[in-house]
Amino acid sequence: MSQQKQQEAAIELTAVEFGYTTEAVIRGVDLRVRRGEFLGLLGPNGSGKTTLIQLISGALKARRGSIEVMGRSLSDWDRRELARQVAVVPQKFELAFPFTVEEVVLLGRVPHRGPLSLDRAVDRDAAREAMHQTGVYELRRRRMHELSGGEFKRVVVAKALAQQPRILLLDEPAAHLDIRHQVMLYDLIGDIQRRTGLTVISAMHDLNLAAAFCDSVALLKQGSIVRKGSIEEVMTYGNLKDAYEIDIYVGVNDLTGHRLFTPMPPRKQGTE
Repeated sequence: MSQQKQQEAAIELTAVEFGYTTEAVIRGVDLRVRRGEFLGLLGPNGSGKTTLIQLISGALKARRGSIEVMGRSLSDWDRRELARQVAVVPQKFELAFPFTVEEVVLLGRVPHRGPLSLDRAVDRDAAREAMHQTGVYELRRRRMHELSGGEFKRVVVAKALAQQPRILLLDEPAAHLDIRHQVMLYDLIGDIQRRTGLTVISAMHDLNLAAAFCDSVALLKQGSIVRKGSIEEVMTYGNLKDAYEIDIYVGVNDLTGHRLFTPMPPRKQGTE
């Protein structure tokens, strides 16, 4: 990918505001995400991470400001066209029927064919590639309810990749997974991002995973982005304490050079 392409914005938000009621929950957000960038959205519960993902995906409409996707206003995109550009991995993915893995992954091809059209060879090929990328091809005949938590998450990522998007939005994709499967999932996403130039934006809770896998991070507090930049610029003791309102030890992993974060419990009062 050329340096010029890397500098072009995949997503650009300008003075974006949104509220479910009269009170704003997203306040004056400016955010620029380069093509091919892996951006982590960090911040405490209620800071606006999920809402921001939904605004970028078009699931919610901004009250004020503008959102551009691949240099084009979000409002100018046809919904099917947008789905060919942007895929979403939600925090929860629920199924009403006992679909197989392959059937779920093929749902990612809906934006590329008519609503009543049958699966074509090109759709089956894209689904097969997505399953190979995520390591679930051998599970393709299994029912979704038979899978482990880690396998289930990888299938949902495969469905998103089958859309062949240019932008992947993830809302806490590693939630409820053990540490090993969290690392495996983000390593998988990071590997695909590096090989294909996919732009990734992920809402995240785990600071250590963000430092290990993201190219940059945006730190949110009460619906506003307080800092956006590299791990070293944003994930400092002062910035994290201000956002999370707790002391967080910031260290460095001697093996990898990545930053390490450990929340510190409040000091007990009245003890010697």
